[in-house]
Amino acid sequence: MSVFKKIFSRDKKETLDKGLEKTKQSVFSKLSRAVAGKSTVDSDVLDELEEALITSDVGVKTTVKIIERIEARVSKDKYINTSELNTILQEEIANLLEENNSVDQVDFDIKTTHKPHVIMVVGVNGVGKTTTIGKLAYQFKKAGKNVVLGAADTFRAAAVQQLIIWADRVGVPIVQQGMNADPAAVAFDTLQSAVKQNADIVLIDTAGRLHNKVNLMNELTKIKRVMDKVVPDAPHEILLVLDGSTGQNAIEQCAQFTQATDVTALALTKLDGTAKGGVVIGISDQFNIPVKYIGVGEGMEDLQVFNKMEFVDSLFSLK
Repeated sequence: MSVFKKIFSRDKKETLDKGLEKTKQSVFSKLSRAVAGKSTVDSDVLDELEEALITSDVGVKTTVKIIERIEARVSKDKYINTSELNTILQEEIANLLEENNSVDQVDFDIKTTHKPHVIMVVGVNGVGKTTTIGKLAYQFKKAGKNVVLGAADTFRAAAVQQLIIWADRVGVPIVQQGMNADPAAVAFDTLQSAVKQNADIVLIDTAGRLHNKVNLMNELTKIKRVMDKVVPDAPHEILLVLDGSTGQNAIEQCAQFTQATDVTALALTKLDGTAKGGVVIGISDQFNIPVKYIGVGEGMEDLQVFNKMEFVDSLFSLK
């Protein structure tokens, strides 16, 4: 029985459970081997647990933190049955997420003092960035918000066209100037249009090139500077989209983008197709940036707000 209070609706929780099933099966098969024939948590069990977490892409540094916390509890309580290990693991990971700036957003009804509230979305090509923007637009509109999209990823014709398709599918306006347009000019026009339309939320797509960090930094800085001229302090959020299925590569991308710009929140996509869901824990811990959204399926509803308790429950619950 989970020690965590259920917050999501049953449908959303079932989707989350299903989306994390591959990671859960991988972790539990390793945990089962760790405790096989053992009645108490000893050094051998902890060694196996450490390997299970690392190979689930939690990351070495974060795994060491978790193991040290469990070791401290074992030392304090002297005798911990292996049947208790799963509950302790849930508690310590939840505590770690709590400490690392992982503030749960209850739903997509963003509370903000800015109008419009501007979100600049960054991330390399192929991580699901444009799709995430489309799904966010759907969820924000469903929450009663007026949403405007800006197609400032102008280095790929496919990116602009894909965002146009999403705008049409969701039924929200889009500002675009086609391929090779100046990204900053697109962002500037998007915010001007959003102000005229009395929009609540603006989502700005940006190019995902990482071959030259200096160019990336300069480009994002320019986009931010021109947006601030239209809407003070814009962007109000910089959302980095990462592909959860790439595991440690996602952590490397996060490192590069946080050096190039002031990332304020993370979205982890494609968690349903991988056994590497533990990367959510590692990224949250290593970068002290809140994970705000997770993708656990291809459907419009399968982009969910991240709730650490529900995530840990879905990943480690014995049910």
